[in-house]
Amino acid sequence: MSTPYRRTAALVAGVVTTALLAVPAQAAPPVRVTLPGTSGHHLIGTTDLHLVDGDRADPWHPADRREVMVTVTYPAQRGGERAPWLSPGAARVQEADVADAVTGPVDWAGTRRQARTNAPVERGRWPVVLFSPGFGMAREVNATITDDLASHGYVVVSMSHTHESRWVEFPGGRMVEGTVAGDAGTFGTALDVRVADTRFTLDELTRLARGANPDAERDPLPRGLSGALDLTSVGVLGHSYGGFTAAETMYRDRRFDAGVNLDGGIAIGGDGEPGDAAKHGLDRPFMLVGADSTDPATGQRSAHTHLDPSDPSWALFWANQRGWKRDLHFSGAAHLGFTDYQVAIPRLARVLKPGVAESVIGTIDPAKSAAAQHEYLSAFFDLHLKHRDRGLFDRDDPRYPATRFVR
Repeated sequence: MSTPYRRTAALVAGVVTTALLAVPAQAAPPVRVTLPGTSGHHLIGTTDLHLVDGDRADPWHPADRREVMVTVTYPAQRGGERAPWLSPGAARVQEADVADAVTGPVDWAGTRRQARTNAPVERGRWPVVLFSPGFGMAREVNATITDDLASHGYVVVSMSHTHESRWVEFPGGRMVEGTVAGDAGTFGTALDVRVADTRFTLDELTRLARGANPDAERDPLPRGLSGALDLTSVGVLGHSYGGFTAAETMYRDRRFDAGVNLDGGIAIGGDGEPGDAAKHGLDRPFMLVGADSTDPATGQRSAHTHLDPSDPSWALFWANQRGWKRDLHFSGAAHLGFTDYQVAIPRLARVLKPGVAESVIGTIDPAKSAAAQHEYLSAFFDLHLKHRDRGLFDRDDPRYPATRFVR
């Protein structure tokens, strides 16, 4: 049976592009994606930072120092313009990726996030959560989750993993597209690079909290940002291989207090070797969140939980986890339903062929799925970083009938 990350690579390369099914484009008014409002009571701002690790050569390009682009989203005061979902360069890559996969034009560049660019930071000190995207995915396509979490009173830092992420746009418009293949020869290195990126990003946030400007261009920071980071309360969150990254980062670095894995195996993708977090467990809180999956070899559908025999890494982690744990399943969801495609696909309905929505985000109600994701993620970090128990983890919530805890 194929490993979780072979399936993930197939989803990223296939579902988002060829699995959308090519049809000739026809002249029509462009469809524009709209991202939903946030559920928290804080306004949010956002800024990008260009981080350069002077002590680390880039494993994918050893002649270069390792560069990491991050987006920082935070509770904000009023001010600034709504930030674009995709930068101009990213929008061009996205358009090219799906050019043969839609029946009409899509205005990728016109979509706006809820966050406002460089808005002043709301006064206070806020827990920090780092986010890692899936293998071959871009940090930008997880803005719905990160924006919503920030609206609940968190500084959320989304990372790109250069040369592996689908695209990374650096200041000045320099675009680096992903060239790292998802195979047995690269998955192990990719994990180590991702964990190092995550730890380095936290190092740079520590410098920021002490008054330094870690941005390589020394661009001005939003007013109040350096004093807003509560680095005594740090979480980590990731989707797919980013979920594996979250678990392994916690295993290797005790500065991270709690973590969430959105539908990612906890094993090296190429050969299925379990990660250290699966083999030894963690002594801090960690939540597994799973969708449904279809094994490409057999066509068999299963629920991705710690009881799912197709991913033994979750069972191993569950048996060894020493800290607080939950396994939350979204029935009818698909793997990419934990990205912005969950809310984007329904808005693209008139330019998608029949069956596309189900293959990308599943049969779950998209709006209810997004609402449940936001509710459970903010409640998890409220419980473990703010020590506020909203009572959401003791039993299934009737408001979200497609979600259940797997014991």
